[in-house]
Amino acid sequence: MPLLRLGVSLQPRWPLDDGGSVLRAARRAEDLGFDHVAVGNRLLDSGFGLDTDPLVLLSAVAGATTRLRLLTSVLVAPYYPALVLANQAATLDVVSGGRLILGVGTGWNPDEFNAVGVPARERGARTDDHLAAAKALWTRRPADFDGPFTTLRAAHLGAPPVTPGGPPVWVGGHSDAALRRALRFGDGWYGTGADPAEVTDVRRRLHELATDAGEADRLILASAAFLTPPGVPAAVPPPGRPLGGVTPTAASVTDDLGQLAEAGLTACTLWLPVAAEHVGDAMEWIAAEVAPQLT
Repeated sequence: MPLLRLGVSLQPRWPLDDGGSVLRAARRAEDLGFDHVAVGNRLLDSGFGLDTDPLVLLSAVAGATTRLRLLTSVLVAPYYPALVLANQAATLDVVSGGRLILGVGTGWNPDEFNAVGVPARERGARTDDHLAAAKALWTRRPADFDGPFTTLRAAHLGAPPVTPGGPPVWVGGHSDAALRRALRFGDGWYGTGADPAEVTDVRRRLHELATDAGEADRLILASAAFLTPPGVPAAVPPPGRPLGGVTPTAASVTDDLGQLAEAGLTACTLWLPVAAEHVGDAMEWIAAEVAPQLT
């Protein structure tokens, strides 16, 4: 079976009177051998968990761990001015020792776009502008850049990244525009609830959209997936098909993950729709019953 790196989402509804619980969960994920932890980007209450700022929370996780990779899953690029996005991401890259993976998307929530004063119709163009400007700031000192929303003249970023070229960027989305964005700016593609057929289809479409085959082959393919381990009560319904089916077993979950790996997926973030007090049990089941079968 091809290597598949497993991570976990830090998205459950953590108790507000114990903010350290999420950091303890991250340390436990590291101890159990997970590859990464992920944090989404919602500004208003989603109903699915604690909606923290991903860069702020992952900075705290960076200080509480030593090896774990840190994934924004995904950061809504149009919410952030390009210079702010570039400097915040580079700062986290520095303080984490190069462990940040910047998962980005265009966003979709009209209430949040209205609240931040960004027209939703511009979200694709702003994402392209901000990623291009960030790449310029991460790779050139000084940087000049002319875009529809960002202009830079002889700019020296306040915190140059420690990762050459800046933190790796995984671009989320399933449209042709999103795949072209991944080819142009990304180091990987990031899906949500992708099944083997979709991973195969994304690989095909990337090759069709690329100017040469090597451009598509260099991209990492990753996705979030939904899992409620047996014996662990679900707190909310999963927003997509769960791994292993509605009554998962170690064998059925391993089989689903194996099919994803065979289709070309190399990293999978497990989104656990369980209460905060059950996250440790869920992670321990995965580490004991599933992860050993993937090697």
